[in-house]
Amino acid sequence: MDFIPAVARLVREPFTWLLVSVPIAVTLEYLHVPGVWIFAIACLAIIPLAGLMGRATENLAETMGPGLGGFLNATFGNAAELIIALMALWSAVGAPAETQQELLELTKASITGSIIGNILLVLGLAILAGGFFHKRQTFNRTAAGMGATLLALAAFGLLVPSLYFHVLPLTQGRPFAAPLLPGEIHVVESISEEIAAILAIIYFLSLIFSLRTHQHLFSGEEAEATTHGGQHQPEWNRRTSLLILLLATGGVAWMSEILIGSVKEAAETLGMTKVFIGVIVVAVVGNAAEHSTAVLVAMKNKMDLAMNIAVGSSIQIALFVAPVLVFASLLMGLDQPLDLHFTIMECVAVIFAVFVLSTIAQDGETHWMEGVMLLGVYVIIALAFYHLPEAMVPK
Repeated sequence: MDFIPAVARLVREPFTWLLVSVPIAVTLEYLHVPGVWIFAIACLAIIPLAGLMGRATENLAETMGPGLGGFLNATFGNAAELIIALMALWSAVGAPAETQQELLELTKASITGSIIGNILLVLGLAILAGGFFHKRQTFNRTAAGMGATLLALAAFGLLVPSLYFHVLPLTQGRPFAAPLLPGEIHVVESISEEIAAILAIIYFLSLIFSLRTHQHLFSGEEAEATTHGGQHQPEWNRRTSLLILLLATGGVAWMSEILIGSVKEAAETLGMTKVFIGVIVVAVVGNAAEHSTAVLVAMKNKMDLAMNIAVGSSIQIALFVAPVLVFASLLMGLDQPLDLHFTIMECVAVIFAVFVLSTIAQDGETHWMEGVMLLGVYVIIALAFYHLPEAMVPK
């Protein structure tokens, strides 16, 4: 059976040793140690598990042909972030109103945080690392431009409910961003659900466009090399990939439950708001595996692939994960379903991130200084969220 040799090879890899954090997190949870330690170890445990999920998904996709494989890879590329957010929503079911509101804030912050992190942090690190080894790197300008356009559309859709939330009181003669009345809250929830449906439809149509009808527009140098050099053999067979994927998914769900249970105490201990933890900490943890992959392929001068990882992941969060979370909150029967209104700071950060991406995607080439600029913008945004007072978080 291929599963045993695959596990043996994994054990010899240094990154896999982070999996010892899984039993440590469970033990700390059982011993009821301070929440900040449980939170830190649970975050560390999710990183290798998310990496295994991505690796298993890629191997599984390679055994299913380009069409179905591409769809599988695109749909489950952000499974770790989705699981963490779903566990936060599940923890909110039946919880007191205040706790439910905090978990909804955390979930929404993880959405914007993943978009911002992929565009600025992941792509910035990849461009910087690639620039150290290659003076000039090129990528498919058509694919990058399409991704930037999709992200601009998604950002507009995600931010319209926020516009309603903050401006609606003005139409009733009340101050800007004043607390909404029950009927006005229902309007924001309704428009969030309608926009979520539109974003999901656009996502699946974009998959058909990029994987079927216009696949030739998105094939970079790496894809052409594979086509002329022979089919790449997957690392694991289908059964092994599926088994590792199921085990890793279960592990991420378990660690996410532990992480969500300790996030409130950890936030109070570290002096962080729920929005900061969602936008920065949870987003970085969920995307850690993609960070390393994008950096490694960029160092090998495969900037097309690095760009696809960063931009494609952001598109998937905005057009797929966000709608799934909105509809999941409805199915879970939450007293207040998840809507798509965010803090003003989140709105501004997403707009700036998409603008920066559009600027970089224009010329089809990168150098290390562009990576420095992306990382600089990300650090500035992170500092802004760290100092964001709780009073500015929408209720």
